[in-house]
Amino acid sequence: MSEQSTTPAYTKPLPDMRPEGDHFWAGTREHKLLLPTDAAGTPFWYPRALTPDTLEPVQWVESPGLGEVYTYSVHFIGPSKAYKGDPPHVVALIDLDEGVRMMSNLVKDEEGYPSIDPDDVSIGMRVRVVFHDVTDEITLPKFVAA
Repeated sequence: MSEQSTTPAYTKPLPDMRPEGDHFWAGTREHKLLLPTDAAGTPFWYPRALTPDTLEPVQWVESPGLGEVYTYSVHFIGPSKAYKGDPPHVVALIDLDEGVRMMSNLVKDEEGYPSIDPDDVSIGMRVRVVFHDVTDEITLPKFVAA
């Protein structure tokens, strides 16, 4: 007997899973935002096999997931047919309080994390991370107004 998925079917593209991001994605599945750091504990973004400049092993630290919108764009047409008919999506660069900048979607803090109204977004607005369980294996970090 096969196991039934408890998560509704997700039809959007999924991230390209690479070994250097395994810790990050394992963290998101536990609803934790893990950032890669160097040996001194200084975070950097994006996950890599070795730390920038020193080529030492990567360490990981949990982030509270708080930051602000550095900039954003409104996408009326998605990158694939899977987005056809969806409302506009807000894609933002988020400056986390730890000093790293990452890209993510801005959404409403509601079930299913629907797209936020672009009129409700501004540069500098405070945001916090939420975790959208899109499949049984993949949880995406997204951001809502703090």
